[in-house]
Amino acid sequence: MTESRLLLLSVPEIPIEIVSDEEMALLEAALVSARSVFRSSSQSSHFPSNLDRPLHSITLLSNSKRSLSGCSQPDIEDSGDFNKKKTRSGESLLDRFRNNKAWSATDFTSTEWCEKQKEFGLLNGKRIVTQAMKTGQERHAKLEEEVVTRVKVDVNSEEDYWALRLLSFITGINQLYFDGLTRELFLIGFGEGIWMVGVIDEVQMPATETQRNPLLVDTKTRVKDTLPSEPQRRNGRFQLMFYKHLWDILVTFRFPSDQFYDHFSLNPDCELSEEIREVMAKSGCPAKTLDDVVNYYKNTWITLPLADDQLLLRYELQKDHSVIGEDEFPYNSDGFKKQLQFSLEFWQGKREASYIPVEERWKCNLCHFTSNCPAAPAKSTSSNLPT
Repeated sequence: MTESRLLLLSVPEIPIEIVSDEEMALLEAALVSARSVFRSSSQSSHFPSNLDRPLHSITLLSNSKRSLSGCSQPDIEDSGDFNKKKTRSGESLLDRFRNNKAWSATDFTSTEWCEKQKEFGLLNGKRIVTQAMKTGQERHAKLEEEVVTRVKVDVNSEEDYWALRLLSFITGINQLYFDGLTRELFLIGFGEGIWMVGVIDEVQMPATETQRNPLLVDTKTRVKDTLPSEPQRRNGRFQLMFYKHLWDILVTFRFPSDQFYDHFSLNPDCELSEEIREVMAKSGCPAKTLDDVVNYYKNTWITLPLADDQLLLRYELQKDHSVIGEDEFPYNSDGFKKQLQFSLEFWQGKREASYIPVEERWKCNLCHFTSNCPAAPAKSTSSNLPT
């Protein structure tokens, strides 16, 4: 068990929330939400053997200010095992690296960027964090601090962990209804025959009575005061369309709890820790077991409409956070689903990894696997990179 304390505010009926790390962005690096990584030096004996990640944090919500624990873990969207594994011949990347895990928005967008790069990254266990990525992390931390204050709580089991993750969504939606805005909103749902997960930078509730569909927003930081190249913007659009797709699945088809317990090897009747039960009670969602929390999660989705068909990408300059520009675009259902299925064919082992088109081979200058890739051109100067 982590040696940390839950700091309770002296305000009645305080909801709680977990805020997840924002996903690692390719190239832009603004998709990672900064966290102080905390790994317990002595895990509780109640942890299942496959619980190989640091414990996650929770938050308390007081008025419009959400409160977050400093006990954090790597983004669930990057929750695959990046170490080499011994596997059966013919086993797909999905089975090999996302077994008992969810397929993430990052998994989707990174393969849209370059499938061969994603394959090399999974098989070789390399994950490079650049200075640009660190700067993006810091900016997202600042945005998050506008609505989040951190406290700590103990997590004793996988069931505790998931209970808090689901509560993060519930309290985020409460904040959306009361304040018209929430950030770092965690989603998990089932679609396309797999479990999918995402963390949305920002969700806005329209103020008009005639328009009540939540607007999904993503913020990316830029070193230069120019908009990114079209392939970069396209990748960002697909990310937001992934969130829209997952949101609408949860609104329309609900949440298959039995499949959830089975896929993640969870016991729905497992009694949550005493500390977590106390926090749940203070949140207005008293729960004794994980199944109680899952029912709250499912019921919250019943109250929600589909996400707005318009999606918003916002680009900020890193040095002063000024807005360079905004890309508002419509959800392209047919185009998105075609790209999603194409990506899944790669992950499911139905085809080999494809190489990026010749006109986008400049991406190779940003890749750490060019020495292993037969399609990579000779390294060119930075002046050949798009701005």
